[in-house]
Amino acid sequence: MPLILLIAALCVLRFFEVWRFAELSWWWIVGLMVVAFIWFEFIEKMLGLDKKKAHNVDNQRREDRVRKAFDKNGKRK
Repeated sequence: MPLILLIAALCVLRFFEVWRFAELSWWWIVGLMVVAFIWFEFIEKMLGLDKKKAHNVDNQRREDRVRKAFDKNGKRK
């Protein structure tokens, strides 16, 4: 995600020709976009980071459901 924010910031700074970014070649920004594409489409999947995020979300849902079930049972007794 920081890479995407960097690309967006560089695009804005380059477009409005701010400070030293006015002389920055668009090819550097396009290169960063290619790196981001490769990261999110291939490397992240190879490392299993996409499944790890999904697994963490599922675990959080399960923990919330268990906590909610125990809270309901505790209030009834």
